[in-house]
Amino acid sequence: MKNRLYLLLAITVSFSACQKPSRPVAATYSADYKKAVSLLYRKNDSAFYYFNKVVTSPKDSLLTAMAYNYMALIQSDAGDYFGGQESLLTSLTFLDTTKEKDYGCLSADYNELGLTSINLKHFDEAISFFDQALLYSKEEKFRLAFQNNKALAYQKKGAYPQALKLYRSTLAQVTRKETYARVLSNMARTKWLADPGYHAAPELYRALRIRQMKKDSWGENASYAHLADYYTHSRPDSALHYAVAMYAVARRLESPDDQLEALQKLIRLGPPRDTKPYFARYQQLSDSLQTARNAAKNQFALIRYDAEKNKAENLRLQKSNAENKLQILKQYIFLAITLVVLIGGSVTVVFWYRKRKQRMELEAQNAVQENQLKLSKKVHDVVANGLYRMMSEVENQEQVDRDLLLDRMEVLYERSRDISYEAPQVEHPRFHKKMAELLLSFATPHTKVVLVGNDEVFWIKTGMQVKQEIEHILQELMVNMKKHSGARNVVIKFETQGGNRYIYYMDDGVGMKEDVRYKNGLRNTGNRIKAIQGQLIFDSQTGKGLHIELSFPTV
Repeated sequence: MKNRLYLLLAITVSFSACQKPSRPVAATYSADYKKAVSLLYRKNDSAFYYFNKVVTSPKDSLLTAMAYNYMALIQSDAGDYFGGQESLLTSLTFLDTTKEKDYGCLSADYNELGLTSINLKHFDEAISFFDQALLYSKEEKFRLAFQNNKALAYQKKGAYPQALKLYRSTLAQVTRKETYARVLSNMARTKWLADPGYHAAPELYRALRIRQMKKDSWGENASYAHLADYYTHSRPDSALHYAVAMYAVARRLESPDDQLEALQKLIRLGPPRDTKPYFARYQQLSDSLQTARNAAKNQFALIRYDAEKNKAENLRLQKSNAENKLQILKQYIFLAITLVVLIGGSVTVVFWYRKRKQRMELEAQNAVQENQLKLSKKVHDVVANGLYRMMSEVENQEQVDRDLLLDRMEVLYERSRDISYEAPQVEHPRFHKKMAELLLSFATPHTKVVLVGNDEVFWIKTGMQVKQEIEHILQELMVNMKKHSGARNVVIKFETQGGNRYIYYMDDGVGMKEDVRYKNGLRNTGNRIKAIQGQLIFDSQTGKGLHIELSFPTV
C-alpha cells in the first residue's frame, strides 16, 4: 500500500490547520479560492487552476500560503512529490513565524513536507520537518497526528526504539477511537518489525475491530495491509485472505495506489492459476496510473506556464502603459518647464533691462557728481588757494616783484582755463623744496612757520599721486590756518615710522569750534586722505590750538 492512510491524515490535518486555526487566517476568501476548495478531490486539475489564480495575483499573504498548501497536496496525491515540495517551500515564504495567526498553515506546510520526504525516502529530513510542525502546532489533536507521522518516519528509517517511544506516548494521550486504532495498529506493526517473533495479532485485530465498528474504510484498508504482511510467512492462507479483503476495500475507495499494493500481495500469495490475472490487472492499473499522473504533472505545469505567461503579458502591458504615461508626463513636464523658462526669461530680461537702465542712470548721475566734485576741487585747489597764496605774499611783502606776480597770475590764468582738462602730471624733481616753498609762503611777520624733517629722504618711495594729494591737503590746512586760527606759531613735522609716513601739524591758534561746519575745503581733504588709504586725526580744544596727525603708507 502507498500509505494512503497517512496521506489522507495529512490532507485532513492540513485543511483543518489552514482553514480552522484558533484565529482568523485571512480577512476574506477570494472567489477563486472558494471555487478551488469546492472542486477539491472532485476535479483536482480545475481546483489546481483556481488555486494557481489565487497565487498568481497575491493580495493576502496568508491566503496565498494556504493556496500553495492545497496545490502541494494535489501535486503529491498525483505523485508529483518534487512539485509538491516546491509549492510547500513557496508557501512558507508567505508566512511570518512571529505571527500566531500563521501558525496553523506553518504546521500544515511542515507536516506535508515531512510526508513528502517519507515518500522520497528522505527520512531524516522528514523527522526534522515533523519537529517544525510540532513547534508551530497549538491544538492537541494535530500534535498527536504529527507525532504519529514522526513515529512512522522513524519506523521507515528502521529506528524502531524511537518510533515505539513516540507511539506509546501518543497512544497514552489519544481519546478518539479512530486515532487510537491508527496508533495501536502502527505500534503493533513496529513491534513486529523490530522483533519478528513478537505476537502482534491481538493488537492488530483490536485496531481492525474498532475501525470496522466506526466504519473507517481507510483504517480497515491499513489494518488488512498490516495483517497480510504479518501472516505472510507464518500463515500464508490468512495473509491471502487479508490481501483479498484489502483489494476489495481499495477498489471501493477507488485508490489506485492501494489497489496496486494489494495486487502485489495477491501475486505473491495467490495460487498460480490466479497469479496471471492479478499480474495483468496490476500491469494495466500501473500503466494507467502512471499515464494519469504524468498527464496530471503536465497539466499542472501547463496551468502554471499559462498563468505565468498571462502574468508576464499583463506585466508587459502594464509596463507599456506605464512607459506611455511616463512619456506623456515627460512631454507635459517639458512643456511646463519650457513655459516656466520663457516666462522666467521674459521676467528676467525685463527686470535686467530696468535694473540696467537704473544703473546707467545712476552711473551717469554719479559721473556728473564726480565731475562736479573734481571741478570743485580743482577750482578750490587751483584758483581759490592759488589766489589766496598770492594775496598772502602781496600782503606780507613791502616790495612786490611785479613781473614775478604777473607770471604767477598768467600761470593761474592758464590753469583755470584748462581746469576741465586732465593734463598729464609731471613729478617735481625736488619735491621737498617745492613743499617748503608752499608752506613757508604762508609765514607773515605775525605768524611763524617752522618745518621739521622735510628732506629728500622723507619723500623717497612716495608715489606722485600721493605727493599731489599731500600737497593739496597741507595747502588746505595752511589756508584754513591763515583764515581762521589767528596762530602765531605753526610747526609742521615730517617723520617716518615702520612702513608709514607721519606729518604732524601744530599751531597755537584758537582751535576748532565744536559747531564748525565742514565746507568744501575740509570735505575735499577727507576725500583725499581716503584716496591714499591714509588717516587724518584732529585734536583740538577751543583756545588751545590745533593738533593734526596725518599718516599714510609708503608705496
